[in-house]
Amino acid sequence: MTIREYTRWRSESVKCRDSMRATFSSAFLRGEERAVRFLPADFRDPAARRQAAERAARRPQPVSPELLAALREQEQTLSPSAARKANLEALAQPGTAVVVTGQQVGLFLGPLYTFYKAASAIAFARQLQAETGVRCVPLFWLQTEDHDFEEIRRCHSPAPDGTSLELALEPGSSDESQTRVSVAHRRLGSEITGQLEALEEALGRLPHAGPMLALFREHYRPGQSLGLAFAGVLSALFADEGLLFLNPRCAAIAKLAAPIYRRSIVEADQIAAVLQARSAALCAVGFDEQVAVRPGTTLVFFHDSVDGPRYRLERSRDQWTTPHARSGGAGESLSNEALLAILDSQPLRFSTSALLRPIVQDTLLPTAAYVGGPGELNYFAQLQPLYELFGVAQPLAVLRARFRCIEENTQALLRKLGLHASDAELPRAELLRRLSAQLLDKVAEGACDGAPLAPEAVRAWLLDEVEQRLTQLGEKQSGLRDAVQRTRVSIERNVNRLVGRYERIQLERDQTLSERVDRLQHALLPAGVPQERHYALPYFIGKYGIQGFKQQVLGSLEATGLATAGVRELEL
Repeated sequence: MTIREYTRWRSESVKCRDSMRATFSSAFLRGEERAVRFLPADFRDPAARRQAAERAARRPQPVSPELLAALREQEQTLSPSAARKANLEALAQPGTAVVVTGQQVGLFLGPLYTFYKAASAIAFARQLQAETGVRCVPLFWLQTEDHDFEEIRRCHSPAPDGTSLELALEPGSSDESQTRVSVAHRRLGSEITGQLEALEEALGRLPHAGPMLALFREHYRPGQSLGLAFAGVLSALFADEGLLFLNPRCAAIAKLAAPIYRRSIVEADQIAAVLQARSAALCAVGFDEQVAVRPGTTLVFFHDSVDGPRYRLERSRDQWTTPHARSGGAGESLSNEALLAILDSQPLRFSTSALLRPIVQDTLLPTAAYVGGPGELNYFAQLQPLYELFGVAQPLAVLRARFRCIEENTQALLRKLGLHASDAELPRAELLRRLSAQLLDKVAEGACDGAPLAPEAVRAWLLDEVEQRLTQLGEKQSGLRDAVQRTRVSIERNVNRLVGRYERIQLERDQTLSERVDRLQHALLPAGVPQERHYALPYFIGKYGIQGFKQQVLGSLEATGLATAGVRELEL
């Protein structure tokens, strides 16, 4: 496909997307046929779960000794865990399957859904093992190759006083070459001390603040790499559950991934063609393309140096170019042979894109399932042709558990308003209209005093009867017309005063209702997004304890499994 053909295809795709915009994951979870054909194995189907676990267990080639050695070396940097060591030894045995999840390595673990992902992988591994008898271990893939530091450098926390706290690392250099360095090579600076102090100032009086602050201080410290800080905290939180960790940004794992990188370069045109055909098929039935694929590029990134900025490789005629790869901005052009020679000698100068990472992951590991969010389910729909091209079995795509934390004060507010927690997702204006309508219903039933009518309606209601009587009196007694008129003016003046007072009371009532709605939405939908996408973990383990909060989450998962695709409610 030429650039011109691609441009025309993309234009048609955008038109199609705009006319039939839909989310693949939501359609898949509803069981729509148009979605199911792109991802035929459903994680909610016991037969599909059994097939995925048994297929992974029958994998002809077990985990390589080189990968095991790399994992054991990385294990030494984590919090001690007998359960993790046992799972690592199980991984060395044939017949063991893996349930994988992963996430970017954010400040103080980033959004809450990172914690939920890890818990979901643990719960699903346990579920698969209980259902099938196949030994299953959970593993967290640390996405340290990614370079989007701006996305991960800040987090938010609720505070006990009802406000919200923003914590952030310094943005760093604005130089593009520095912004494109993998986060694996970023180290925490002295500003992390100030962020820990801000965390203590805001949350230090919570019942379990001491262990929470000690945990983050131990790992998020000046000089520590962002990836190790993240892994250190998460490994401590799930030490008893044996959650394994894999950091792909190391020489040994890059060497194991090198054959996949090679194919991605050599077969770039074929790979782009099958992915574009898949995207076109998805668009034809109304789904967005989650990850765009362009002709003339590869699915690998090329690093200027091992710890330098990374850029997508682009081909111009018979040369591969790395735009702005040098500080001078001129870039670098390499022939296929020269590029492959660098790959052979320095595989760590290459890293994966979002679409290639699953192929590397499932080539190296006996993956039965990958646990991801709705967005990851969307791009899993693009991947089947790529798995087939690389000769790798596509694992089960599992939706991570989604939670809504409902604290006691929020529970009381919901009861007072007569709402369900999910109602907080409604637009504010619609929610206020619903509550006003409910109040009118109660008035009609005599369940409460005072109808919340508009002030003009109250004025008309008060004056209509009086006006009718005064008019009749004036018509019957012509000598009273002037007195009737004066009385009318007096009554209107007093009614206006009464209506004014009514209006002020009504405004106060509306303001109270508005404030309650605002508190509810701030608690359950902060910044207009679900809690799990905005708030970070520290507040919740500071208030409810590390074990207390974790067991609430795991207990919910163990009670229902991951077959429940809806949002779960944790009443804390």
